[in-house]
Amino acid sequence: MGVTGAPGPVMDRDEVDRALARLGAEHEAIETSLLALQDHAGRRLLEGARLTGVTERRWGAAEAQITLLWAYFDAYTDALRSAREIRSRRRWSSREDLVELTELLRGESVTVAGSATAAANAPTLVGTGKLSQSFSLAALVDTMNELYASSLDMVVAADAVWSALPARIDLLAAELQRTRQLAHSVGVRPGEHPAGDDLERITGTLTRLREEVVSDPLAYWVPTQGSSAPGGGRPDTTVYDREARALEDVRREIDAVLTVRQDAEQRLVRLRDVLSRADRTLAEARTARGEVLAKIAATEVPVVSGPPTVLQEQLATAAEYRRHAQWHRLSPLLESLEQKAEDELLRARESLTAVTAPLAVRAELRGRLDAYKAKVARHGLAEDPFLIERYDAARRMLWSAPCDLRVAEQAVLRYQRAAAELLSAPRVPEQGGPQDHRGER
Repeated sequence: MGVTGAPGPVMDRDEVDRALARLGAEHEAIETSLLALQDHAGRRLLEGARLTGVTERRWGAAEAQITLLWAYFDAYTDALRSAREIRSRRRWSSREDLVELTELLRGESVTVAGSATAAANAPTLVGTGKLSQSFSLAALVDTMNELYASSLDMVVAADAVWSALPARIDLLAAELQRTRQLAHSVGVRPGEHPAGDDLERITGTLTRLREEVVSDPLAYWVPTQGSSAPGGGRPDTTVYDREARALEDVRREIDAVLTVRQDAEQRLVRLRDVLSRADRTLAEARTARGEVLAKIAATEVPVVSGPPTVLQEQLATAAEYRRHAQWHRLSPLLESLEQKAEDELLRARESLTAVTAPLAVRAELRGRLDAYKAKVARHGLAEDPFLIERYDAARRMLWSAPCDLRVAEQAVLRYQRAAAELLSAPRVPEQGGPQDHRGER
């Protein structure tokens, strides 16, 4: 410590007492903060960890700052103690005492000598070319606050990353191990299934991530712009979140394989049933085609193809996969087969519909002919010879084989038109018995 000329007016006793009270309160607050920093879990972890990268560099600077911070605090304590001793000499301090107190309390009366390492890392000494510097007590408090904030920010950030990420990585790694065991049980292995390869990649990434987080936590810290709070920011969980999503995707795929293992037999039975129905429908279509060719003349009847043998071969392969518990291969094959089987059943039904279309047309013409006959009968014209002739002609065509649908349709239309003409003609009331006016003009 050194003493220079009194800075400005000499303080009176009341000013001295107020200044000592304020400096005493600041001393207690700074001491409390320094002890809390000393006991901070993050600082203890930093002291004992094998650090790398940005954390190693920043912790080296922070350690030097903390060392210098304690040196500043000791100098501050000594200056405050000296001022209190001078003030306690007399109840009413002399002018000489007040001059000395003014210099202590307001002047640059505190000289701190630091080590070369501390000086190299202390913001107050960088660029000065000095290993010591003089401060006023107020300036020394500001410097200590700056050093404390910088050191605490680094400690809090590292501690926040260590508190957040390693535990989450360990939980994800445990879930990963359970998923690996489950995958192995259903035949999902690296080199044999994409999900097995994904599990290997996720394992390697999580292992490297944990090592990096433990040795260099500040590499996974994202500061909050404009924040003045110690450690303002958040842990960077980008890599962790990506691998967690990837593991969830793999887990869903494994669940799908497990579902296949549980439902494989039932799904195979359903597949056999669908393909059997498709075969029966195609057989019915082939039979119907022969009937159509025999009963309907001058009609294009589509050819009915046989059942595709490839689906039966794939079904046999699926059954083989099930017998050998190759669930990871069975899963995609079943999904493909189920869609193809439904498509095959739809194709068979469409073939049957196309083949039997002429029979449906004939049935529609027969129904229309009988409907008009019933209508004519309701109006008392069932015995009309002309209508009977037209009806018999149409009926012979529709109930004979082979039936020419085009000719039969024309015959039905002629009967319809004749019936419509008679039904729309005015009726003459009968008088004195029935009269035949046919042919009258």
